[in-house]
Amino acid sequence: MIFQSTADYVAAPELGVAVNAAVRLGRPLLVKGEPGTGKTELARQVAAGLGLAFLEWNVKSTTRAQQGLYEYDAVSRLRDSQLGPGMGAERVGDVSNYIRKGKLWQAFEAPERVVLLIDEIDKADIEFPNDLLQELDRMEFHVYETGETVRARHRPVVIITSNNEKELPDAFLRRCFFHYIRFPDAETLSRIVRVHFPDIKDRLLSVALAEFLEIRETPGLKKKPSTSEVLDWIKLILAEDLAPEDLRRDANRIMPRLHGALLKNEQDVQLFERLAFLDRGGRRG
Repeated sequence: MIFQSTADYVAAPELGVAVNAAVRLGRPLLVKGEPGTGKTELARQVAAGLGLAFLEWNVKSTTRAQQGLYEYDAVSRLRDSQLGPGMGAERVGDVSNYIRKGKLWQAFEAPERVVLLIDEIDKADIEFPNDLLQELDRMEFHVYETGETVRARHRPVVIITSNNEKELPDAFLRRCFFHYIRFPDAETLSRIVRVHFPDIKDRLLSVALAEFLEIRETPGLKKKPSTSEVLDWIKLILAEDLAPEDLRRDANRIMPRLHGALLKNEQDVQLFERLAFLDRGGRRG
């Protein structure tokens, strides 16, 4: 067992249960949740809690699964082959000089177990998760250019995050243990804000979070503001030295103060403008 009790992982005891289960099963831990809920930071905390080295593979829309294994730079090898003695041509005979190890390779050859984070897997194309399946299952892969097979010395703790922006293949999901990070409640959100702004006054924090949560739960909102956005909003509130009364909306001002930190598309801005039009008679009196 990785975490012996909730005291071993105070920030999220249920995550300790998920990590233990994933390690026992030899499966990746798939962590989903809204952007800004701390998925990446949780992976870092798992590594710190276990006392293991941490490797991070940030997935982009152009990322291919092969890049996690290795990349072969054929162009550089061709260029070196055209150089004279002493100018790089002597490197050409050893193909390993042109192979760059990816994060999976680094995790597999590490002398001790590591935590490998594959961050935001849903940014890549739909084939990316399936292309990882064999390597994650077998903990080995073949390097065609050198003929070697790279086998994991230790099975890494693999944590994969997703913002839930696209559906992941069923075959991939079957091979993962799943953990969902819920959006924090008001009390937890208050603690998060205080970590970033320890000197914020109680009443300002209380009013700001009440306004934020009401905005977030407005019916018809296309994109709910996340924790990262409320932190940006409160940073601006403090920079503008606004008072709690400045944040309250009423019949004359239903648009949130500094709403550009919270509302990130024109549909949601228009939604609040419509609410302002409909509620002129005294929404909050």
